[in-house]
Amino acid sequence: MMMSLFFPLFFVSVLCMNSFSGVQGRKWKGEGTTQNLESIVIGRCYDYIRIVNPAVGEKNCSQIWEAFKSAFINKNPCSILPKDYELFINLTLHTIPPNKSLFWENNQLLVNSFADRGRRYMSLGDTLFGFVADFLYWCGQADSPGLDYESCPTTTECENNAVDSFWRMASITYAQHSSGVIHVLLNGSADGGAYPQPGFFADYEIPNLQKDKISQIVIWVVDDIEGPDIDSCGVNTVRTLETRLKTLGYDVTCTDNNKSAPAAQRGPISSDRGGSWNKLICDLPCESKDIWKNANRMEHVAAIT
Repeated sequence: MMMSLFFPLFFVSVLCMNSFSGVQGRKWKGEGTTQNLESIVIGRCYDYIRIVNPAVGEKNCSQIWEAFKSAFINKNPCSILPKDYELFINLTLHTIPPNKSLFWENNQLLVNSFADRGRRYMSLGDTLFGFVADFLYWCGQADSPGLDYESCPTTTECENNAVDSFWRMASITYAQHSSGVIHVLLNGSADGGAYPQPGFFADYEIPNLQKDKISQIVIWVVDDIEGPDIDSCGVNTVRTLETRLKTLGYDVTCTDNNKSAPAAQRGPISSDRGGSWNKLICDLPCESKDIWKNANRMEHVAAIT
């Protein structure tokens, strides 16, 4: 009788051990390092200084890659701090023209199209330090010189991961070097509100704005096409933002979208610079109608890919 009970119990124990081992083998819940990361970062660096914005002058793209990599290689992927990217930031830093800064939450692709790769505005993704890392994933491994291509930690697993710490440092730097009229583009249909807290703009960019260099902050709130009008100027989280900025002594103006305005593509959604695709319409003081041509081209590309 005892032998007949032993084998079933032994079998269950083995299954449990295998299951536990499988969970442990996954390591992290996030995507692994983007394949060919080194080639992408160096290639984007040369693309930026040769084509996108040659005015920044000569940069050592190989040295920039080494500085980027040294921030997280051979380290616990949950122990990466923003300051670890200081050398990378110093090597990629350049002037952000006055009146050209464009901050955002929950509408990255519209921002990319609207900024027109720095020709109209210079968002964080239009700086060299933001351009080389946009939409990429990366992490290293403790006591190993290699990259982890299988998985990387998410924000929920650990706050001090390689990607989040990078964007915190990049956001701080971007805010510190912005001047003149500051523009902020928010999504009035976003779950949780147009001005998320916590969020990159709330936690890392506003606290690092240099008040003596800023003449005005202009907020634009735009809604999804056929989406809910959750937030508007003077309402909900936008009101919270306006109050915060005015309390800090800034001259603040806010404009809501006009439903008769042309359509533009926007995404991804979320304050952590990731998310899903959506469409919205906006009424912004565009310098010309070219932005809508660019936005429509972006919409066409998204539809066929």
